[in-house]
Amino acid sequence: MSRIGKKPVQVPAGVTATVDGQKVTAKGPKGELIFVANDEVSVKMEDNTVVITPADQSKDARSKWGMSRTMVENIFKGVKDGFERKLEINGVGYRATLKGKDLQLALGFSHDVVYQTPEGISIAVPKPTEIIISGINKQQVGQVAAEIREYRGPEPYKGKGVKYAEERIVRKEGKKK
Repeated sequence: MSRIGKKPVQVPAGVTATVDGQKVTAKGPKGELIFVANDEVSVKMEDNTVVITPADQSKDARSKWGMSRTMVENIFKGVKDGFERKLEINGVGYRATLKGKDLQLALGFSHDVVYQTPEGISIAVPKPTEIIISGINKQQVGQVAAEIREYRGPEPYKGKGVKYAEERIVRKEGKKK
């Protein structure tokens, strides 16, 4: 049994949710999101909660049960509060600036890297070494953060590069004479 899947998802105040077959729609102050559940799980609306159950007891259905419940919970949280991810830039001369909606990164290359912000995502640069990515879709926020980090990931010797704010870089000792 899925411990996560067993729990019903409470619809938060200020969010309207509708279930139409396998499609769950959530509307809130931040926007609207839709999740279409797999056919191996069934989705029902009961007393301002969304209940997800597996269609049968196959391994595949049970594995999609918990994932579907988490996805529904994430769309509710996204339309109510939104998600954000913070990135930090370490290194001499490494910095970030916003040019209109695009993010311009100086990461030690011979040229600046320009990242075009996708629709539904907002990027803020409060300090030249800090980037805040926010949006209502958790998957999209994480994907944008991963793409920016990919340009120059943190290296283990000096710790230079782009890293998540909560990430801890395990440092290595350099070579000895």
